[in-house]
Amino acid sequence: MIEKVVFMGTPDFAVGTLQTLIDSGRYHVKAVFTQPDKPKGRGKTMQMTPVKEVAVNAGIPVYQPRRIRDDESYEILKKIAPDAIIVVAFGQIIPERILNLPRYGCINVHASLLPRYRGAAPIQWAVLQGEKETGVTTMRMDAGLDTGDMIRKTVVPLDPKETGGSLFDKLSAAGAELLTETLDAISAGTASYEKQPAESPTPYASMLKKEMGRIDWTKSAGEIDCLIRGLNPWPSAYTTWRGKMLKLWEAEPEESAASEGQGVPGTVAEVTKKTLKIYTGKGLLSVRELQIEGKKRMPVDAFLRGYPVETGERFE
Repeated sequence: MIEKVVFMGTPDFAVGTLQTLIDSGRYHVKAVFTQPDKPKGRGKTMQMTPVKEVAVNAGIPVYQPRRIRDDESYEILKKIAPDAIIVVAFGQIIPERILNLPRYGCINVHASLLPRYRGAAPIQWAVLQGEKETGVTTMRMDAGLDTGDMIRKTVVPLDPKETGGSLFDKLSAAGAELLTETLDAISAGTASYEKQPAESPTPYASMLKKEMGRIDWTKSAGEIDCLIRGLNPWPSAYTTWRGKMLKLWEAEPEESAASEGQGVPGTVAEVTKKTLKIYTGKGLLSVRELQIEGKKRMPVDAFLRGYPVETGERFE
């Protein structure tokens, strides 16, 4: 039966799961491991990780090793002797000797329907790839990257306007609920463990980089729409206009036969009061919200009042 647990996590995504464990009353969080504090803002003030804030408020001991594989971390965990270690977006690779330390192993909450989208950014990649549904999987971790035995899954459908940010919130809540169901099943002896295939059917969900956001106008309008939504709120999709960076925050793809044209991809096809229609490799992209370098996000009508755009202009 699981009673004592150690929690390992760092960002906002892990907060709901930790809070649910604390509130459950069934599982006693003996310690929290999280990444070291980092300086933030102009003043470079050291800021606690979101997970650390929750732990401190709950009076739970917090450890912030730069390397979880060091002997000190192992000895701390060995002394605590947890029944299970819960890992949610911790940010470091857990060494095998720690994976094997708890009686019930290390249980990970992964934000995809494994074996799909193994990797660091499964939430955003589900949107980038135009998926209709994704979900959360709990698994017993092994030495591989997101390759451990699957325990439970929950499916979450994607809204047509889903962004990386909105899906983040949905999967965070779903993961918190799924973990308690998983721990209850393990404690009751009713949990089943399913091995994953060696290969994933989807690309590796690598970490996001700013340069991923540069729009390739030769792609289809649908693909560019997925890029805009998947990289919202970070790092965001962008193009260049009149020598300045222009971020696109909301758009509507028009890939019907009627939208097909002879315009060069990236060229403005039509300007209306509320949209900019831009030629792509397939169809038109109707831009609704954007942000020019140095200014706030704004709807197209507000943008056009300050920055008139002409039909035939080119976005690089």
